[in-house]
Amino acid sequence: MTPDPRWSDLRTRLWSAAVLVAIGVAAVWIGGPVFVAVVCVSCGIMIWEAAQLHDVRYPVALAGLATGVLAGSTVVPPAYAGAAVVALGLVAAGQARRDPVLCFMIVCWIAIGAFSMLVMRTGVGMLWILWLICVVIASDVAGYFAGRRMGGPKFWPAVSPKKTWSGTIAGWLAAALVGALFVAPLSWNWTLVPVSVVVGFAGQMGDIAQSALKRRMGVKDSSSLIPGHGGVFDRFDAMLGASAAALVFKIAGLLPGLSG
Repeated sequence: MTPDPRWSDLRTRLWSAAVLVAIGVAAVWIGGPVFVAVVCVSCGIMIWEAAQLHDVRYPVALAGLATGVLAGSTVVPPAYAGAAVVALGLVAAGQARRDPVLCFMIVCWIAIGAFSMLVMRTGVGMLWILWLICVVIASDVAGYFAGRRMGGPKFWPAVSPKKTWSGTIAGWLAAALVGALFVAPLSWNWTLVPVSVVVGFAGQMGDIAQSALKRRMGVKDSSSLIPGHGGVFDRFDAMLGASAAALVFKIAGLLPGLSG
């Protein structure tokens, strides 16, 4: 029997995902400098990948600068951290030989998403960052399987031709289920369910935005660092979008400021 091409990469994706989840959960559980280091290094790698796409002159140096900027953002007031992110984006744009304005936007997005992860862990709490991770994973997995199995009309074919409405809606339902399951452990209320859906949708839009970037640049993946997934940016684009949305909810007072 000829293998179904829809699932040809499933085993590789599952193994790679299992390793990533193990590293992520361990970092979240340990917290402190370990979590900060994992997020900062991941941010640096993603900015290196983005720099490659935009033909930045010194991509490794930019990645190192990004890692340092993000680490420094944990010990300065938020206003200074925001200024540092903008400055990082301007440095990247100034070195980019391809689409410098888009390069500025992408670098700032990566840095803001990573910063949001740090804030969620240190300023909101471990259970809340686990909620965020579960929302993103559940939405991604449900969308992947529903989209491959059910197919149907495309969600936004001009930007991301593989994303279907069936996968998108399955992702929303999975995010809502995660929200419902976390209401009791977090001692929160049922507003967490719609918040989870919006955060999950922000993750999906992060994925779509990154897909649009790759189409614009004419590449399949941001790099080949992760078997079955492409690059670190390919794997964490949804987390960047979701964590930024969660930070907005926190600022708006819809997520409590629990201690770590």
